[in-house]
Amino acid sequence: MSTNPRQLTGVVISDKADKTITVKVERKVKHPTYSKIMKRSTKVHAHDEANAARIGDVVTVQECKPYSKSKTWKLLSEDEAASSEEEIQEGLS
Repeated sequence: MSTNPRQLTGVVISDKADKTITVKVERKVKHPTYSKIMKRSTKVHAHDEANAARIGDVVTVQECKPYSKSKTWKLLSEDEAASSEEEIQEGLS
């Protein structure tokens, strides 16, 4: 039995912990009654073995076995590095 683990793309909002990053994943959903498109976000903790990701980076994370109570994702790749202070602040808001 081979299952494909889920992959999500989001923005790193915290890299303060050792070998752990917090990634904000945004998705768009349609309101069931009003049919308006809304943004919803989820924060996930991901394992970053090399401490490579920085705040504001766009990264891809992959579901994996639990590393700890709240950390069940691992860093797969850094898609885009934050180049300026404005991008970092934009990712945090």
